[in-house]
Amino acid sequence: MKYDIKDKIITVEKALQLVKNDDHIFTGLGASEGRDFLSQLHTLHGKVKNVTVTNCLPMQDYEFYMNPAYKSSFKLAGWFYNAGMRKAHAHGSVTFIPNVLHYAGTKRLEHVKPNIYIGIATYPDEHGFVSLSLGNTYEKQVIKESDIVILEINPNAPRTYGDLELHVRDVDYFIEVNYPIPEIPNVEPNEKDLIIGKYISELINDGDCLQLGIGGIPNAVAKSLYDKKDLGIHTEMITNEMALLAKAGVITGKHKQLFPGKIVATFAMGDRNLYDFVHNNPSIMLLAGSYVNDPYVIGQNDNQVSINTSLEVDITGQCCSESIGSRQFSGTGGQSDTAIGAQNSKNGRSIIALYSTTMVRNPKTGEREEVSKIVSQLKQGAAVSLSRNDLHYLCTEYGIVNLRGTTIEERVEKIISIAHPKFREQLRKEALEIGIIVE
Repeated sequence: MKYDIKDKIITVEKALQLVKNDDHIFTGLGASEGRDFLSQLHTLHGKVKNVTVTNCLPMQDYEFYMNPAYKSSFKLAGWFYNAGMRKAHAHGSVTFIPNVLHYAGTKRLEHVKPNIYIGIATYPDEHGFVSLSLGNTYEKQVIKESDIVILEINPNAPRTYGDLELHVRDVDYFIEVNYPIPEIPNVEPNEKDLIIGKYISELINDGDCLQLGIGGIPNAVAKSLYDKKDLGIHTEMITNEMALLAKAGVITGKHKQLFPGKIVATFAMGDRNLYDFVHNNPSIMLLAGSYVNDPYVIGQNDNQVSINTSLEVDITGQCCSESIGSRQFSGTGGQSDTAIGAQNSKNGRSIIALYSTTMVRNPKTGEREEVSKIVSQLKQGAAVSLSRNDLHYLCTEYGIVNLRGTTIEERVEKIISIAHPKFREQLRKEALEIGIIVE
C-alpha cells in the first residue's frame, strides 16, 4: 500500500507561520536537525517574540542565533555546543543546558512543553512509516510531547532501524527537501593520538563491547583494533571508524549480552561512507538515548569498555571535559553515563584520555605557550564532567594508570607520573602547597 501524504506537505514558509510568541521549538541532534526550517527562522524577526529553540550539536550555524540583532525574537538553548554556539553565547543569544545524555530529554521535558518539533526523516515506506534516519537520542521522546510535528523528508537520508520509526498519522506536516546530509570527515590521528591509542588498545580484548567517542584519540584507538576479533558495539554515536571495523569483520557483536550481533547506538554522524553503511542495515539498532545511555543498561553487557576524552584533569582525578574555566566549550554528552555504565559491567573498563599539554595564548605577552592539561586544581568555574569518584583509567601519551580504589596520595603520584615531564615537579610542589598531600 502506498501512503498518500500530499495533504500534509507544506512549504517552509507555511511551516514558519505556525510559530507563535513564547513557543518552544525542538530540533534533532546533529545531522537530524531540520535545516531548511531553521535556516529561515530568522525571517520571523519582528513578527514573534521570546521563541526558544532547543538543539544539540548542530551541523551548521543559523542566522536566528548567530546574528545578535535577532535576540529579542529568539533564544537558543543547547545540550552540546559547537564553535558557532560558543561565539553566539558571547552576545547572549545562546545558553547551555547542563545534562547527562540519558536524562537530557526527560529533564528538559519536565521543564518546558515543546510546541513544535522539526527534524529530518526518510520518505514513508509501503507501510506508512518514516525513519527518523540518523538518531533517536531524544527525538521520539520530544515528538510524543509536541503540539506540532514537522518533518523534513529527504531522499538523501539513510533509512535506519531500531526504535526511530514513526507512522505518518503521527506527523502533522512534511516539508520536502533535497539537501545533502551534513558530513563530518574522519580526523586523522597524529603522533600523540597513535601513542595513546596503542596504550588503550592493549586494554581491549577479543569479544569486548565498546563505546568510542569522536576525534583523533578515539579514531586512533579504532585504528589499533584490526587484530581483534568479535568486538561488540554499545555506544551513543556510530562513527566512521566503527563502520570500517564492521566491514573488516572485526565488529560482530557475537559475545554481547544485549542484542548480540547488533550495533546499538542512539545516533550516527560521519561521512557518506558511514551513511551508506547504516542505510537499510539490519545490524544497526538506533534506540532511545534514555535507554542506550542508561548506566544500568550499559552495565548489562559484560566486558564493556568506555573510551572518552577530556580537556583538563586535576591530580585527584576530577575531569573537566566540556568547559575552559567557566566558558562552556562543548557538553557533558554521554561521558558520565558511559564511564559509570562500563564500571557497572562485569570486567568493564572506563578510560579517559587526553594530551598531557596544550598550547594557549598568554594574556600578558600575547605569545602562545605550552601548559599542562593535568593540573593541581581545575580552572576557576570549570565544570566537572566526570567526578574523581568515577574515574577508572587515565591515559596520556606518557602512559596509562588505573585509579580504581586508590587513595588521594596514590592518585596524585599516579596521575603526575603521566603528566608531561617538565611539569611534574611543579605539580608535586603545588599539591603540597594547597594541602592535597602532606610530607
